[in-house]
Amino acid sequence: MADTIFGKIVRGEIPADKLHEDEHCIAIRDIHPRAPVHLLVIPKKPIPRLVDAQPEDQALLGHLMLVARQLAEDHGVGNSFRLLVNNGEGAGQTVFHLHLHILGNDKYSEADMAG
Repeated sequence: MADTIFGKIVRGEIPADKLHEDEHCIAIRDIHPRAPVHLLVIPKKPIPRLVDAQPEDQALLGHLMLVARQLAEDHGVGNSFRLLVNNGEGAGQTVFHLHLHILGNDKYSEADMAG
């Protein structure tokens, strides 16, 4: 498992208030929220960036999207939310463990999205 903050959370080395956990991923609140609802969906498999995903990751990537949909519903943003994946430092990625941002209940600037 990657030695990132998300890898440490997945392994239980750093405590986190998990909103969701299954065999493939976890979900937590972003500690630096950019919207009233700002959640992260993190795969347990350490994929550094989306461009590092392989064909065998297709089912995992689809699973992350479905978990994001359910979390948006559970947190009151229903079908009005953004789903964001930063890919690489030039796109604002700061933690090199693939993760999805769920953002809802506010207007915000894409330039403010990092992670």
